[in-house]
Amino acid sequence: MKILIVEDDVHTRNGLKEILETEGYDVSVASDGQEGLDMVSSVQPDFICLDIMMPQLNGYDVCRKIRKKDESIPIIFISAKSEEIDKVLGLELGADDFIMKPFGVKEVVARIRAVTRRCLERQVDVASDQSYSFGDLKVFPAKLKAQRHDQTIELSIRDIKIIQFFKDNANEPLARSQLFEHCWEIDYYSDSRTLDQYISQLRKRIERDPKHPVLITTVHGFGYRFSNLNNS
Repeated sequence: MKILIVEDDVHTRNGLKEILETEGYDVSVASDGQEGLDMVSSVQPDFICLDIMMPQLNGYDVCRKIRKKDESIPIIFISAKSEEIDKVLGLELGADDFIMKPFGVKEVVARIRAVTRRCLERQVDVASDQSYSFGDLKVFPAKLKAQRHDQTIELSIRDIKIIQFFKDNANEPLARSQLFEHCWEIDYYSDSRTLDQYISQLRKRIERDPKHPVLITTVHGFGYRFSNLNNS
């Protein structure tokens, strides 16, 4: 899923980019309103994170111009403007959400995931309750969630991609390079600990006992495996 960040502050722009890439999004960035507006056509993002106070064109004007061409693309304003009237104006212009600076990582992730769910649910027949089993979990890709009895587990785009890849290759050992190439779409470097750290964090959320995982098990010296067994 593609996100366009339009933000003139380099630190905020890079921070958002890092957060969203960690979540598994394909991120493009623009440093001012006019550049962002020009990139909408070329990037064709699934949704847009838009600052308000920017050179060339401010965020309100960018939003107006986008809405004249596309009424459905989700837009999240991210701004230091904190007056209630600023939020109201942003929402009246057609924004889907408004995040105030300074913001926390958890807040941004939660808001982005909420918009992502709406995007994904528009792409599928939600009435069909599309889901699949992953061990003793029931996974709902369009809702970025999994369910174990009455426990709900929040998932990211990348979590879903990894779980789906394991499901599609059930009982097969997957090399670290395979997981990197499919789920990160980058080359694998033998000294990288990124994958192992990510799997460790994913296990903490989806395994009954992360210290003794049964869903995603380690294939020592090679990678990981999902054994398609009934773990309920």
